[in-house]
Amino acid sequence: MRWLVTGAEGQLGRCLVSQLQAGSEDVLAGAFSRGSLDVSDKGQVQHLRETVLGEVDIVVNAAAVTAVDRCETESAQAFAVNAEGPAFLGEACRDTGTRMIHVSTDYVFDGNASRPYSEEHPRSPRSVYGRSKAEGEVRLLELMPEALVVRTSWLFGPGRNFVVSIREQAEKRQRGEVSGTLRVVDDQHGTPTYAGDLADGLRQLGRQLGGGEKLKGDRVVSENRPPAGLMHLCNSGQASWFSFAREILDQSGFSQVGIEPSETADLNLPAPRPSYSVLDCARAESLGIRLRSWQAALAAYLGTEWGEAPLGGRS
Repeated sequence: MRWLVTGAEGQLGRCLVSQLQAGSEDVLAGAFSRGSLDVSDKGQVQHLRETVLGEVDIVVNAAAVTAVDRCETESAQAFAVNAEGPAFLGEACRDTGTRMIHVSTDYVFDGNASRPYSEEHPRSPRSVYGRSKAEGEVRLLELMPEALVVRTSWLFGPGRNFVVSIREQAEKRQRGEVSGTLRVVDDQHGTPTYAGDLADGLRQLGRQLGGGEKLKGDRVVSENRPPAGLMHLCNSGQASWFSFAREILDQSGFSQVGIEPSETADLNLPAPRPSYSVLDCARAESLGIRLRSWQAALAAYLGTEWGEAPLGGRS
C-alpha cells in the first residue's frame, strides 16, 4: 500500500514516516511538512490531487495547529488548518478515490464526563482549538463519509513534549540550577499516548481500509465494508498530568525529585482544558487493535533515540 503523510515533521508524522520507510508491507509515497504542503491552501491541495493522489492508496492527515493557548488569539489560523484543511484534503481524496485517515483530538469534548467518551458522545468543545478540530471532523465526514477520523489524546513522541519538559525540569533540580519541588496539575485526567504506538495502530487500520482498493464515488470496491467515521485510539489506562509526571521521573531515574499536585486554575491559562477526556477505544479493539498501557509505552519511548537523546540536544 502506498501512503502519503501530511504534518510529517510533527510527533505523529515523524513516527509514521519512520515506520513506513522501515517497513516492507507499506510504501511511503509522500511526506509533506507545513513548508512543503499547506493543507489550508486549497490551491496547493488541488495541485497535490492533480500530481500525486492518483497514485496513492491512503492519506494520513497529521497536519494541525496544536498550540492550544495560541489558538485562542490566532483563531483564523487554527480554523484554516484544523477545519478547512481536512475538508480540502477530503475533497481531493474523494475525487481521486483515495482513502483518508484524519487525526483528531480529545479536545472536541467538554471534559464533564465521568466515564470514557465513546465515539457517539456529542461534540462539545470549550476551546478554539477544540472547536476548530470538531469542525474539521464534521466538514470532512460530510464531504467524505467513508473517511476515518481517529481521535487520540495527550500525545508524546519525537520533538518537544510533556515528557521532555518534565525531564528537563528534573535535570535542573538535580544540577542545583532550580530549587523546590515540581508542581503539576492533578485535576485533568486523560490517557498519555506514544506517537509511535499510535502510528502503528493507524497502519493497522490502514490495512483494514481495503488493502489498497480504490473508492468509486460513495461505494467501496470491497465485499467487506472497511471502518469509517469516528474511532478512538490511545494507549490503554488513564492518568492525571501529575501521575504521568511522577511516572516520567521514576522511569527516567529522577525518583528523588519531589513533585506536588496543583490545580489547573492556578496556571491561569488562556484556553480551557477538559478536566476528564479519557477515550473509550472499544471500537478499535473490536477490530483487533489495542495499544499497550501508557506506562509501557512511556518505557518504550524512553528507550528510543528520541527518549535517550541528551535533553539539551532535543529538537
